[in-house]
Amino acid sequence: MDVDGTLVNYETVLPESAVVAVRKARENGHKVYICTGRSESEVYDDVRSIGFDGMIGGNGTYVKDNDEVIFHKVLSKEDTRHIVDWLGERKLEFYLECNSGLFASEKFEDAGTKAIKEYSKILGQDSDKTTIRSVFPNMVFGGNLYRDDVNKISFVLNSYQDYLDSVKEFPNLNPGTWGGEGDKALFGDIGVNDIDKGKSVELLLNHIGADIADTFAFGDAKVDIPMLKKCAVGVAVASGCDEIKAVADYVTDAVDEDGIYNAFKHFGLI
Repeated sequence: MDVDGTLVNYETVLPESAVVAVRKARENGHKVYICTGRSESEVYDDVRSIGFDGMIGGNGTYVKDNDEVIFHKVLSKEDTRHIVDWLGERKLEFYLECNSGLFASEKFEDAGTKAIKEYSKILGQDSDKTTIRSVFPNMVFGGNLYRDDVNKISFVLNSYQDYLDSVKEFPNLNPGTWGGEGDKALFGDIGVNDIDKGKSVELLLNHIGADIADTFAFGDAKVDIPMLKKCAVGVAVASGCDEIKAVADYVTDAVDEDGIYNAFKHFGLI
């Protein structure tokens, strides 16, 4: 299952019913993995303490079964330098997403605050409570930005053209957007090519010897669509985007309306 917008809302509030659902499902013999855009360093104690069988992170670039890392692909140091310099030249604020931490550009907090509040508003959350430091409590400011351990890089879009230009500038990588649909997106991101959540689900299933016929995927956003398509049953939360609801096999209630618990119950997982 995805984390942001699926397991937790975009104020990072985790419904107690979701905790109960995950723990009960595991007690019943099911394996539960998070499949998230977050890197290892962003899986904070509230989520980690629920108890999972492993994780897929960085939108598929990192796969772990329990404590065993079975796949990890990062941006090359040369690509990272190219991206950082290109974003700097365009005055686009950004942060590096690494398993060792999140490393922000000099003015990301100022530029990112408006965008993250807008995203909260889109999702029907109380944007007055949303800040960069509430969403990213362990973000590092003033750290080294030329790194060799970067899963992906997110940046604030000044306009949709910034994303279109990133596609031209980085044809060997995987530019995308998040925080809104199409030209209303608030953030861009750049990661390694030929990796998505669906492909990494397949890697994980092959490793543990599981049958795709026995799988459920839970998500809320466009980036989750490959995962929903890969698994036998794809579930979207009602608070998710229209694109994912259109491809889902089942739409459960919103995150804050016990959507995960109700879906687990509906499918007899608990």
